[in-house]
Amino acid sequence: MSKEKFKSKIGGQALIEGIMMLGPSTGAMACRLPDGSIDLETWDENNGKNAPWYKKTPLVRGCCNFVASLVKGYKYMMRSAEKQMPEEEKEDEKSGGIFDIAMYLGVLLGVVMALGLFVFLPKFLVGLIPGIKEMTMLRSILEGVVKIAIFVLYMWLVSLMKDIRRQYMYHGAEHKTIACHEAELPLTVENVRQQTRFHKRCGTSFIFIVLLVSIFVMCFVPFTVTWQRIVASLVLLPLVVGISYECIRLAGNKDNLFTRILSAPGLAMQRITTREPDDSMIEIAIAAMKPCIPEDKSEDIW
Repeated sequence: MSKEKFKSKIGGQALIEGIMMLGPSTGAMACRLPDGSIDLETWDENNGKNAPWYKKTPLVRGCCNFVASLVKGYKYMMRSAEKQMPEEEKEDEKSGGIFDIAMYLGVLLGVVMALGLFVFLPKFLVGLIPGIKEMTMLRSILEGVVKIAIFVLYMWLVSLMKDIRRQYMYHGAEHKTIACHEAELPLTVENVRQQTRFHKRCGTSFIFIVLLVSIFVMCFVPFTVTWQRIVASLVLLPLVVGISYECIRLAGNKDNLFTRILSAPGLAMQRITTREPDDSMIEIAIAAMKPCIPEDKSEDIW
């Protein structure tokens, strides 16, 4: 791995046979089409110096960026899936509205599944332990441990699927390309291949920090009834996300004992959520990265 020379604002997401990158003023999605060619889409972004106040205000920016990332990530995930379909199937689905229906159902199912696995289930299971009801601090810690266990198990189980393994390889290509850019090396397949696939400011690390911060915040919630604790965790979610975003910014900017401890679980988790990519995947990551690099380097400083 080459030494990091600066911290870039550019971040990305692995898609289906593709990668999305978001820069200070430009976003891009590159996908490998079934015929082997590379399809590239670009659009304007506003994440630089002239970004709106809610993207720059501490605590508030965390929630806004998180929601925007989810919406944009899902949108381009579905677009990348559409690009893998034969043209005649695309037209049939568009004319019938099936693709749009599938998108909305997917969002609904994802929200229900997330709430069930990471909000309801941990609180329900821990609530079954005899004598735990009034021990709010211990209960919060145990709920957090169960959440983390469910998260790790879920990510490991889905990694066994062939399509998800490929997506994790694209995730590795995304990280390695950003690392190459931050090392100020030319974006070539050979240079990118030599970089690390682990990155402190990854979304996986962010989710892990959210889980850890939620444990801390819930320790101050006095409710003992399970449904009340579920409602409280939902109400406090924007605060948890806001604090977590500031933590990952701190971990990304500083290198000391505290930030290394803070980053360690997420980096360890990336051993599951990233894989070493092949050269064709690196080509996709480079294609998505290049349009996002601003001409003025000062706009690209994290």
